Amino acid sequence: MEKKIENRYQVMGDVSYCSDKYQYTMGKSFLDCGMHNRRAYFNLFFRKAPDNNNWAVVSGIREAVQMISNLGGKDADFFEQFLPGPEYKEFREFAANMKFTGNVYAMNEGEIAFPREPIITIEAPIIEAQVLETPLLCIMNHQMAIATKASRVTRSTTKPVSEFGSRRAHGPWAATYGAKAAYIGGCANSSNILSSEIFGTPASGTMAHSYVTSFGCSIKGEYTAFVNYIKTHPGEPLILLIDTYDTINCGLRNAIKAYKDCGISDSYKAGYGIRLDSGDLAYLSRKCRDILNKEGLNNCKIFATNALDEYLIAEVENQGACIDSYGVGDAIATSKHNPCFGNVYKLVQVDDEPVLKRSEDKVKLINPGFQITYRIIQNGSFKADVTCLRGDETCRIIEAGEELKIQNEFDETQRKSFPKGSYTYRILQQQKMKNGEICYTDAPIEEKRNYYLSNLQGFNPTERRLINPHTYKVDISDQLYDLKMGLINNLIKEIDELKEASRQKRV
Repeated sequence: MEKKIENRYQVMGDVSYCSDKYQYTMGKSFLDCGMHNRRAYFNLFFRKAPDNNNWAVVSGIREAVQMISNLGGKDADFFEQFLPGPEYKEFREFAANMKFTGNVYAMNEGEIAFPREPIITIEAPIIEAQVLETPLLCIMNHQMAIATKASRVTRSTTKPVSEFGSRRAHGPWAATYGAKAAYIGGCANSSNILSSEIFGTPASGTMAHSYVTSFGCSIKGEYTAFVNYIKTHPGEPLILLIDTYDTINCGLRNAIKAYKDCGISDSYKAGYGIRLDSGDLAYLSRKCRDILNKEGLNNCKIFATNALDEYLIAEVENQGACIDSYGVGDAIATSKHNPCFGNVYKLVQVDDEPVLKRSEDKVKLINPGFQITYRIIQNGSFKADVTCLRGDETCRIIEAGEELKIQNEFDETQRKSFPKGSYTYRILQQQKMKNGEICYTDAPIEEKRNYYLSNLQGFNPTERRLINPHTYKVDISDQLYDLKMGLINNLIKEIDELKEASRQKRV
């Protein structure tokens, strides 16, 4: 499997150039000004999670690292298409020979991340780091939207959820990699077979209405379709779609008769069931369950689909639905309620000089400098995340297990202390590339999903709920706060001086 995956990624080299022209026009300026080898630090992070969630699920790191490693290989003619003319000749040659030579630090797939925490940090010559912005955001925004939505949907129920959204996804690439992200985000399986072949995600499927109607538009034809399906899939899980004509009056009755006539009973080891795809799912599932039990088919499972999302699933369960598992399509595959995830990619340091983008919009203010995030753990539960400047005093305190005091930078009343020796920690960003080479072993897809599920259990149930979740403590170190405010205050001072000079000039 690993060899297949690596070979498949080689044909994805062009993804490195799924970029915006201005990344390369800026690159020309860096080269012409002699800045191209200055060491740059960029952070990829989000400012606000979708659906009023406190957090998001990380997915896409593998594809991001592979994309970065594939940077290069285009000849100068490729760049001439969008950077023509003799004035770009030197830069075209430079871009054609450019490979990534820097370092990449990133969270693991399946990690739960909070706003403003670095999900990926790129440390590299500035021109290399800059041209990665667009393809990195393209990969990470898509997969994190899907993984986070899958997390919400799967948290709305204790029953298994299948991802069935390939036909609604925004293209084959989105369907395939979205299925992978959905699985990491908690889905039990996916209908997408290409994702199964590439990543090993479990594949599942039932039947379409066209299968039923292909045996004739009649009640007898429905029964024949069911019998033929059962006979042609011996020893496999069986799910019969029963709402083609009338769910209760013929679909369920034909399914029961077909199962019994083919010798399928509660002793059938592979499992069997029915699928509801329309109507009042709460009412129909209760009615079907009652009839199935009276017929002695107590182990016959009820699978439900029909434009479901986390809100509809929660509602039908509140109404006492007897549903054993769900199939969810476009709500997950397109992250329907919030299709555009908000990861951004910002320069935070050049060589030894921290930098930031100041904005009149407070939420857009970024944290400068080369950062690292610690997750504070007490008695197996996650209590707080603290992002620090690498090697600062707070880093030393955490790693030494000394008394730790944190405070929300936006609300001074939110404070918490961790006595010496009362906590452990986990570093969220791990090095993925060193000097341009991949330096980690990617985990199997099942391990990534289990990592997410394990992380989920580390949070308080009040922090995991879908509606009005309790706010988890996220802080920055005093040293990072002081650095940020120092840069902001210097900018304000310079702006005020500029305004005063302009006023004096008018006088």
